[in-house]
Amino acid sequence: MAAAGGEPSSHSVSDDLFQSFYTEVKQIEKRDSVLTSKQQIERLLRPGSSYFNLNPFEVLQIDPDATDDELKKRFRALSILVHPDKNQDDQERAQKAFEAVDKAYKLLLEPEQKKRALDVIQAGKEYIEHMVKEKKKQLKKEGKSLDVEEDDQEVFKQAVYKQTMKLFAELAIKRKEREAKEMHERKRAREEEIEAADKAKREREWQKNFEETRDGRVDSWRSFQAKGKTKEKKNRSFLKPPKVKMEQRE
Repeated sequence: MAAAGGEPSSHSVSDDLFQSFYTEVKQIEKRDSVLTSKQQIERLLRPGSSYFNLNPFEVLQIDPDATDDELKKRFRALSILVHPDKNQDDQERAQKAFEAVDKAYKLLLEPEQKKRALDVIQAGKEYIEHMVKEKKKQLKKEGKSLDVEEDDQEVFKQAVYKQTMKLFAELAIKRKEREAKEMHERKRAREEEIEAADKAKREREWQKNFEETRDGRVDSWRSFQAKGKTKEKKNRSFLKPPKVKMEQRE
């Protein structure tokens, strides 16, 4: 189970946690749609919050069909409630709650990001509708009553809520994995780039040194050749056979 602030994982939040969280939050919302500052901070930072807070509409407690004006008003009201300045006795946690609210609001201001969130919610609803349809099909096949628990609107909403949270979590996990992979690839590319630059530098230094010492090597070779020729000449003169005197006949 993920701790508050921890990264979500595919097994981080159990169905029991979904059940208790959903029930508790919805009961509080019915009693007080605004909640107190303390209640909002608790809601936004409770265990598993990093998992539930992936849904920006849940963070702001606003309907996905809300208008931009309604979204703006809700953000202002909620951000004031959890603002650190309003919660002097719990500023650190209030700051974290405020950041969660601010992040959700900014995400929904981006049309593409908002569309993705709405698509996830729609996918969660369609999945549950499909499951209900399959259940009824199986019951009909077995000759049983077609009544299922999801016929109750609250149960249906709860099922959609749970499925939606799972979809948000799966997307977050895939995004983290993709980002980690991309970071690894960028690191490897950078290492290869540095290695190639070092190799090129070594080659340039070698070439420069080769050019700078060329005259010295040529002079040394010429000197060596000159000495070799002189030595060879001396050796030839030293080995020159003596002249043979012709004998005179009497």
